[in-house]
Amino acid sequence: MFTLKQRETFTQDIRKSRFIAHAAPVASEDEAKAFIATVSDASANHNCWAWRIGQAYRFSDDGEPSGTAGKPILQAIDGQALDGVAAVVTRFFGGILLGSGGLVRAYGGTAAICLKVAEKVEIIPRSLVRFGCGFSDLALVKSRLLGVCDLHIEKEKFGAEGAWLDVAVPVAEVEAVNRMVTDLTSGRALIDTVD
Repeated sequence: MFTLKQRETFTQDIRKSRFIAHAAPVASEDEAKAFIATVSDASANHNCWAWRIGQAYRFSDDGEPSGTAGKPILQAIDGQALDGVAAVVTRFFGGILLGSGGLVRAYGGTAAICLKVAEKVEIIPRSLVRFGCGFSDLALVKSRLLGVCDLHIEKEKFGAEGAWLDVAVPVAEVEAVNRMVTDLTSGRALIDTVD
């Protein structure tokens, strides 16, 4: 599964109508709504959109005939195995009616091209693990953790005896990372899986 690395835009003219697609990575419904509000153009005839975040999704035809805009945009997202993505296709009407099939192709196609040219990143499922270690072990533990591919230290909290590290560990690596930290600290580290 992939998501977009950053925002992307694509524009094309179809039978005198201008279609402008905007797509972006989003992490929540609120983020998707904010993106849609930001890129929608009030002077356009239609701002049709769709988003998917895991199993949740929404779409809107924004006044176009039912099923001719929002659903094809969502199908463009799903067709490229994307998640955590919102897409808006804005239409400036050029005076020529496209018919239902033409609208489906125009909205879905514009969104699909926009998503296809966008740079993508793989979504790596992670678990949040909290490691507690003394100051004598901290530098070595952090150094070795940072050597693990796709691992991120999310937060550090220091106390009188040492530090707590909240670490996003790729799910496939949790056992190996826990074992590594245990071995590095000769079992002194405290390990707690947060999620």
